[in-house]
Amino acid sequence: MTTRARLVLDVSVRDVLDRINDAAAGTRLRVVVVAPGGYGKTALLSEITNSAVRVVDDAHLLDDASLRALAAEPLLVLAYRPWPRRAVLAELTRGAVVVPLAAFSREQVREVLHAPKPVVDFVFAQTGGVPGLVERLGAATEVSADVLGGFRAELDWLDPDLQKFLLAAEAGSAQRLDLLSALLDKDFDEVSDIIEAARATGLLAEDGTLLPLAHRAVGALTRAERRIAVRQRLAQLQLDRGGPVLDLVRPLLDSGIGGPVFAAAAREALSSDPALAARLFGASTGGGAPSAEVAAQWATASAMAGDLDAALRLADQVISASDTPHRRTAAEVAAVALAHRGQLARSTELFRWAATPYAAAFAGIGLIGTGHRFEETPPQPPTMLGGAASLMLQGVRQSVSGAETAALSTLVRASSMLEPAGGAVLLPDSPAALAALVAMHCGEPNVAESVLDRAVESGTGGVLMSTRHRLLQAWLQMLRGNLAVARETLMSLRGAFEPRDWIFAVALEVGVARRNSDLATLRRTWEQACEAVLRHPVDLFSLLPLGEFAAAAARLRDQGRLAPHLAQASALLRSLGEPPLWATQFHWSLLHAAIIDENAAGAEEHAAALAVNAERSRYCAIVSAAAESWLDVVAGKVDADRVEGAARSLHAVGLWWDASRLAGQAAIRTSDRQAMVRLLDCARLLQGRPVSSRRSGGGVAEELPVVVEDAGKLSDREREVAQLVLEGMTYKQVGDRLFISAKTVEHHMARMRQRLGSTSRSDLLAQLRHIVGGSGQ
Repeated sequence: MTTRARLVLDVSVRDVLDRINDAAAGTRLRVVVVAPGGYGKTALLSEITNSAVRVVDDAHLLDDASLRALAAEPLLVLAYRPWPRRAVLAELTRGAVVVPLAAFSREQVREVLHAPKPVVDFVFAQTGGVPGLVERLGAATEVSADVLGGFRAELDWLDPDLQKFLLAAEAGSAQRLDLLSALLDKDFDEVSDIIEAARATGLLAEDGTLLPLAHRAVGALTRAERRIAVRQRLAQLQLDRGGPVLDLVRPLLDSGIGGPVFAAAAREALSSDPALAARLFGASTGGGAPSAEVAAQWATASAMAGDLDAALRLADQVISASDTPHRRTAAEVAAVALAHRGQLARSTELFRWAATPYAAAFAGIGLIGTGHRFEETPPQPPTMLGGAASLMLQGVRQSVSGAETAALSTLVRASSMLEPAGGAVLLPDSPAALAALVAMHCGEPNVAESVLDRAVESGTGGVLMSTRHRLLQAWLQMLRGNLAVARETLMSLRGAFEPRDWIFAVALEVGVARRNSDLATLRRTWEQACEAVLRHPVDLFSLLPLGEFAAAAARLRDQGRLAPHLAQASALLRSLGEPPLWATQFHWSLLHAAIIDENAAGAEEHAAALAVNAERSRYCAIVSAAAESWLDVVAGKVDADRVEGAARSLHAVGLWWDASRLAGQAAIRTSDRQAMVRLLDCARLLQGRPVSSRRSGGGVAEELPVVVEDAGKLSDREREVAQLVLEGMTYKQVGDRLFISAKTVEHHMARMRQRLGSTSRSDLLAQLRHIVGGSGQ
């Protein structure tokens, strides 16, 4: 106890000190100070100034003869630890005045250290308020090597059994008398004595566990082989009793040892930390070849952690082995991994070969996804995964049979059923992802958003599914025209995508670039798009990316490279009977590709395909009507009422960007000034932008730029045009973005050049950069 610690002595302790110091020679007074190490016994004795008093510190270390010799002392103060209990010491102190010493409170620590609250909180948390430990740590905010080194002599002085107990306590087993009895080879009474001896050191908290500072010291100062041996023995004892071993084994991961306890720990970690489980399974082999059981479980952990290479390698080893019951588990793991790799057909084959109840359901989903009818309903065990797998199959089957509303409801229920499992299940695809795809294909964006948000929040499918869920969230934002949000989400997921995720990621980048009229990014990304399509065979669940690629191919005049894949997609839809839910969005995308390519016959073909299903659902009817409206607009026949109705209907089913685009393109193609302004206002409203506020006679918005007399000042529209031109867009691209014609853009540029007195285009661009900023040519 430091000098400053005197200030925090209790009143009762001061009273005893005063009584000792005031005692006259010959007065019979016996005082005992009993407390664990570090509680300030020695510091208290130093406060005694009465020379007539016999003061004895560490009386528990004296032999019996020395203690008996003290019995004749009239004024005697003894300080000792509560262990070991000595009969002669108890006899000597019978009837003595007892001085209670306790740990500091948080307020007392503050008074001793004169430190700010964060320091006090840290020191109190580390020391439990034990005065000697408070003094040792001081006003620190971290535990230094020097502080820990100060424990070395104290720990080395302890007897072997007590040292072994402290190692067990450091491993978290201080309160397990059964484990301690086996570890120390002592009966329970003997173990209790060792625990009491440990308490007397002052290193234990009230609950018998090590104080944090002592925990660090024991871990840092004990030889590694002793710590490993104690933990290994405790883990084996715990395993023999059927108890959890993960906390005991985790610190041994890099020790180079292995064995069954590591595999047991891995199974504990699998649901909460599959990456750790994979490492533990690897360590369990001790560098040797894993058994079929361990290899199958290791493959599962690797897949759940997102390491599909390791999962496929381990699963293949088990599948290739003969006469092992774990081949089916390995086949399921490989099937899941291949589904994420975009190999849905091969994944389905493995699921069918595995022939477990779960596998049968996922095989059915894969068969439908690759264009094969599947009408069976394999029975499932009454578990969360079993129920979800059954509902997933039912929902996908309903989606191709024309029961769109039922399909969406079924898949949403499957997603809700699996939410409590979080990341503890290994899935080829999640019900949330399938529900979102169905929702986006049938015009229910709010349902898609809700189910994806819940899946992300609950962590459904773990690491393996998280990227897919986030990509589908970004896709939904792109459909709504929130291009910056979509791209921001995509950028946050930058990394090594599996092929199924990669095709969606590249399609998102392509889609955002096309909608932004960003031809440079579109060209730069197109090669990745072509590679992504090559790596991902066509299936039912990848039609959205294919549709985006079709529009991009038309924009870049490179349809030939995508044509075989689009043909495969069309054949897949035909093999499933042209299911309206899946075919409608696909034909809608191909309609736009044909319009971009100025292929009137192709556009009419896809509009006709959409018309076939117009009576099947509200969504089909809306998209079909919008297609007919597009054909009229392209042909120069603009019916403002019809266009506005179609655009607003598209907006209602989640196709916000398409809605705004239809109204904007109709506006720049009509010769009716009033209709143009009305449609422009509609386009801006659907895009979430303010509508025109400048009106001339008859209520017509003034679309031509307002003349600003002061040189260097531009109207809002002129600033928009200037910014986009400075970004490198052509007049046509600027017009597409702002829903005006290329001629109008040219007119704006000419007016700005005249007003600013520019002598050339380069001079104009230089002045515009100065006024609005930007880069580009």
